[in-house]
Amino acid sequence: MSKLRIHIFSISLDGYGAGPKQDLDNPLGVGGDALHEWLLPTRSFSAMQGSSEGQTGIDDDFVARGFVNIGAWILGQNMFGPLGSWSDNTWKGWWGDDPPYHTPVFILTHHPCKTITMQDDTTVYFVTDGIHSALKQATDAAKGKDIRLGGGVSVIRQYLQAGLVDEMHIAISPVLLGSGKHLLVGIDTLALGYTCTEHVTTTNATHFVLDKSA
Repeated sequence: MSKLRIHIFSISLDGYGAGPKQDLDNPLGVGGDALHEWLLPTRSFSAMQGSSEGQTGIDDDFVARGFVNIGAWILGQNMFGPLGSWSDNTWKGWWGDDPPYHTPVFILTHHPCKTITMQDDTTVYFVTDGIHSALKQATDAAKGKDIRLGGGVSVIRQYLQAGLVDEMHIAISPVLLGSGKHLLVGIDTLALGYTCTEHVTTTNATHFVLDKSA
C-alpha cells in the first residue's frame, strides 16, 4: 500500500520552514536559503545538478532515502513557483526543464494551468480541488509506490492535520529565522499518532523521523 512520505524538509531552530516575504527573488523567504546549507554539500544533491562530486555520510544518506520507492510527488504552489511567474506560460518551475522528480508531479493550486511535460518522465499536473484529490491522483499515478510530499509548509500542515502523512523526516538547521511559516505550531503530533523513530545529529543538522506505523 502506498505511503505519503516527507523527506529532507528543513526547519530553523525556532521552527520555521520558510522565511518571510517569499517571492521570485526569495523562493524560501528572506533568510530561508540558510535552511538548506546542510543539504548542498551532499553527493545526492550534487547528482541532481549533474555532478558526481559531493560528500557522503549521514546527511547524504537521508537525502538519498527520499528518492527510494517514490512513484509520484505532491507539491504546493510556491514549490513550483510564485504565481506571477506563471503568467506567460513559459515558467517550468524552479528547476527548469529537467527537475529531479522523474515521476508525475501534482501541484496544489487555486489557479488552473495546463499539464506540462518535462524531461526524464516528469509530468506536472495542476490540481485545483484540494488535498484529497491530489493524493488520490498521485496514488493512482504511483502504481503501488509511495508518494513524496515535498512541501511547502502550508501544504504539509494541511496533510498533517488531515492525518494523511505516514512518515516525516525533518532536518533542523542551526539557524534562526524569527518569522515566516512555522511548521508544527498548533499541531498535536502525539494525538495524530506519531512516534519519533530516528534521531541523529551531524555537524550541519539534526535529523529526526516521525512515523505513524511504529
